[in-house]
Amino acid sequence: MVIRSVNLETVCGVTSKLPDNTLPEVAFAGKSNVGKSSLINALMNRKSYARISQSPGKTQTINFYNVNDSIYFVDLPGYGYASVSMEVKAKWGKMIERYLHRSKQLKLVFLLIDIRHKPGANDIEMYDWIVNNGFKPVIIATKLDKLKRSEVAKCVGTIRQTLKLKEEDILIPFSAQTKAGRDEIYGLLDEILMKI
Repeated sequence: MVIRSVNLETVCGVTSKLPDNTLPEVAFAGKSNVGKSSLINALMNRKSYARISQSPGKTQTINFYNVNDSIYFVDLPGYGYASVSMEVKAKWGKMIERYLHRSKQLKLVFLLIDIRHKPGANDIEMYDWIVNNGFKPVIIATKLDKLKRSEVAKCVGTIRQTLKLKEEDILIPFSAQTKAGRDEIYGLLDEILMKI
């Protein structure tokens, strides 16, 4: 995938109407501070187009990035941030749920998990919930550069085991620093574009 153009086209808040896009969409879900903006920026070949927040939990909107006028990257609000009130968390949950239920163009959901940590209750809940909505999420194990090479297989195994992934389920270790894993993600995006 060669990135030629990127445009933040739509920003949806809690009460906003979701856009009726005609291009395919891929969504990015993950806990606050898991490196979602860093992943999206790395895929878009931009340093800081997707806003990277110093304080987790700041992304409170669904952001639609039009890439090459051929596909949308959809950045969902991060979940599981402790400082956010239960009321706000509930609103974010409803917003994500509404998007997953109503988008007619959603082709793939990427679920980001920090490779260094065992998936928490929020991660497991989100994974099960995406599956129950009829999607097969691709797991992106972020922050690969923070591990020694010898630790990777064990950490990947822990994520697979905790989420009860099947052998055929895709898990891609990724680093925004080194871009490891980016080509594999591009390959999945190219597959989607070839089916249009």
